[in-house]
Amino acid sequence: MGSGRFAPGVVFWAGVSALVLACLAGVSLGSVTVPVAEVWAAVRFNGFGIGPAPDALHGMIVWQLRVPRVLAAVLVGAALSVAGAVLQGMVRNPLADPFVLGVSSGAALAAVAVMSSVSALWIRDLGVPVAGFAGAMAALLLVLLFAHHNGQFTGPRIVLAGVAVGQVATAATSLIQLRSEPAEVRGILFWMMGSVAGAELGALALPAVLVAACLGWLLSQGRGLNALSMGDDDAVALGVEVNRLRVQLIVIVAMLTGLSVSIAGGVGFVGLIIPHLARFAAGSDYRRLLPAAAVFGASFLVLIDVAARAIDIPNEYPLTIFTAALGGPFFLWLLKRSRSGGTV
Repeated sequence: MGSGRFAPGVVFWAGVSALVLACLAGVSLGSVTVPVAEVWAAVRFNGFGIGPAPDALHGMIVWQLRVPRVLAAVLVGAALSVAGAVLQGMVRNPLADPFVLGVSSGAALAAVAVMSSVSALWIRDLGVPVAGFAGAMAALLLVLLFAHHNGQFTGPRIVLAGVAVGQVATAATSLIQLRSEPAEVRGILFWMMGSVAGAELGALALPAVLVAACLGWLLSQGRGLNALSMGDDDAVALGVEVNRLRVQLIVIVAMLTGLSVSIAGGVGFVGLIIPHLARFAAGSDYRRLLPAAAVFGASFLVLIDVAARAIDIPNEYPLTIFTAALGGPFFLWLLKRSRSGGTV
């Protein structure tokens, strides 16, 4: 396993420090700037019942509006980054990201059906987050069905099946949009490009537990992930049950992606950019790479959300506008580097 540029402890704690500062900026900055002292007062009082009550307006802005969206950005950024790191190692392709599996397209199809007036009433009653996660799992089942061949799941077949399922789901999503009311289309497009606006603390508890559980399980499989990233033959030689592990990893990646889409819609490029930055800093050992990817990704998306709502006050823009502006050139650089025989 390649070593990183810095000591593992330095990378992780530097990432945690950056995450704390990013979260503080995310809660403090916006159309109304809340002083840091008021932020701490609101968090202490509302979260822990400590200290005097903060200013009523500042307390409402901090606890009801900004803390939920910052926590949502933390969860989504961490989940997509970890999923991207796992997927890139699993299929041994530095250009892979979580959306390759078609899971996000399945989630988007189900969520758009809920938001559209053309869908059946029972579908709309599910709610966007529930429908998004259900759509992600349905897409996963289809990918596994088509990727299965002679009892094996290979990286290329998984990618091809994911692309095919994703394209069909995208076509169906476009059809629903064309049949929707004009007033609905803008909301649908905004959601599909990603946003953590409207996040609620109560709705984040279960996703937080699931993301933490997925990360914990992945860390327990660090040895197998390291072996799989070197190739199937090497992994088998080291005693890894390649087929079983690959299916488990697909399920975990799909869960992380589905949870992210159900919380924030379609946020692109996070799972492509951040794993490479984490690998550069922490190295290729997944026991070090995954924690680094989680904290880097969380910090990154919190700052992207700050930019999305602070760059043109009082307007707010979808997250993918900013992640794509960074991720597009990064993708092209990776493509050029991989074609020239360089390592990423």
